[in-house]
Amino acid sequence: MAARAPGPARSVVVALLAPVLVALLVSPAWGRGGRGHGDWDADGRLPPLPPREDAPRVARFVTHVSDWGALATISTLEAVRGRPFADVISFSDGPPGAGSGVPYMYLSPMQQLVSDLKETPQATLTLSLAQTVFCRNHGFDPQSPLCVHIMLSGAVTKVNETEVDYAKNSLFLRHPEMKTWPSSHNWFFAKLNITRIWVLDYFGGPKVVTPEEYFNVTLQ
Repeated sequence: MAARAPGPARSVVVALLAPVLVALLVSPAWGRGGRGHGDWDADGRLPPLPPREDAPRVARFVTHVSDWGALATISTLEAVRGRPFADVISFSDGPPGAGSGVPYMYLSPMQQLVSDLKETPQATLTLSLAQTVFCRNHGFDPQSPLCVHIMLSGAVTKVNETEVDYAKNSLFLRHPEMKTWPSSHNWFFAKLNITRIWVLDYFGGPKVVTPEEYFNVTLQ
């Protein structure tokens, strides 16, 4: 039996819904960078990648344009105690165009990684340009070194009173949804105190960058 052609009513519904669906697909999410703040998945907002031979500047660039990463901790879960355990974490190193290089986080004691960090504060944060348009535009697979990713290792600690306002402003500007998260979860501001840095942006293995080289970079 031949399929029936869509009736006039269905055609009207499709015509009405199409613009809405397109808008949802192409507009930036409110919870990721906010409207007009750090939406690095838009071609017009992503600055050019620094020269690959300048590893410290590449590392700072990736940190600044990233909104999230995978934080690996040493697990306290009985099933995998003592083993690496990674979770996705949103972070910010500062307002768009004025990053400090320090990854600030908004954490809750209800998160498993916080339980892990209480026992072992050392952690490694992996960031990739796969979360931006850079790799898609160049046809790079996320695992390819050409897609550029970095590993930042150190200890996660609560920020002190002198840094709270900066951490709060940096995070809430890039992740405005955080303002609405339930206060009953006892959120607090933390940061990764970076002691080791690896940059993988080309073939031949990662480049080692010292914290001094990393923090001496001036963002442009």
